[in-house]
Amino acid sequence: MGADDNRRFHPSLYPMTATSSLDGIAPLAHWGVIRARGADAASFLHGQLTSDVTGLGAGQARLAGYCSAKGRLLASFVLWQAAPDEILLACSADLLAPTLKRLAMFVLRAKCVLSDATAEVALQGLAGPSARAWLGPAAPAAAWQRSAHGGGSVVRLPDADGHERYLWAAPAGTALPPLPPLSADAWRAGEVASAVPRIEAATVDKFVPQMVNLELVGGVDFQKGCYPGQEIVARSQYRGTIKRRGFLFEAEADASAGQEIFHSADPGQPAGQVANAAGSAVFAEVKLAALEGGTLHLGGPGGAMLHRQPMPYAVDVDVTA
Repeated sequence: MGADDNRRFHPSLYPMTATSSLDGIAPLAHWGVIRARGADAASFLHGQLTSDVTGLGAGQARLAGYCSAKGRLLASFVLWQAAPDEILLACSADLLAPTLKRLAMFVLRAKCVLSDATAEVALQGLAGPSARAWLGPAAPAAAWQRSAHGGGSVVRLPDADGHERYLWAAPAGTALPPLPPLSADAWRAGEVASAVPRIEAATVDKFVPQMVNLELVGGVDFQKGCYPGQEIVARSQYRGTIKRRGFLFEAEADASAGQEIFHSADPGQPAGQVANAAGSAVFAEVKLAALEGGTLHLGGPGGAMLHRQPMPYAVDVDVTA
């Protein structure tokens, strides 16, 4: 942001504090589950997604993107091996049906059956000291590791503001962990604070993976074979064409995924777009050049101002690259 904006903004004035109570268990109604079952399930998904699926071990999970032929993200997944020939993929519930339909078009002769398993697999978000105490030695030590506990699978997600987060997936009807209830708003705020993108219906086909830092948080494997859009994703990575990145902001009004962001010096065209939001907490992609000066606004040139927040991981902001 520019010098003028820095004079009017200090992080203590607009803190992202919604994660301060990130402790307990929250049902993840905004997530859904796709099941891929069959001898070719891993190899089929490996040829469709941005991450290595054939090398997925029982103690691992993956973050992965599903791209169009033009390299734009159609969905993002957290996936893990539920059985030797079965992989579960958690994604945004509001785009599960069209994503499942599109994936199924490419199965062809592969021995892989795709289905909506949302009603059969209950997803819960676990966070904070109470979650760690319940998990005990079963708590995965690092992000994208998996373990089994309480009748379900536990996937360690990246922390949010120093709070541990886990995805717990168990058969519907399994007794829930005895943890304090955590509000959906608090969990969503943690998702935003982690700066790990979740593609939603409002942002389908909007972002190349690097625009929302997917490769920075483990969601793109540049050593694996081809997948839809792979050439464009690789070209963006190796030819220095990354001109937009994802950053955290605090808005002076509530935001929603898909909202456009405008820069004060160029009000005629959007400078970015909200990827995920929880109240006024925002994770958005913006032009790197828009960070050089002036102010950013939500929804229009005269909209609520956005104040940039610290990121939980390093992002290159060299606009000359």
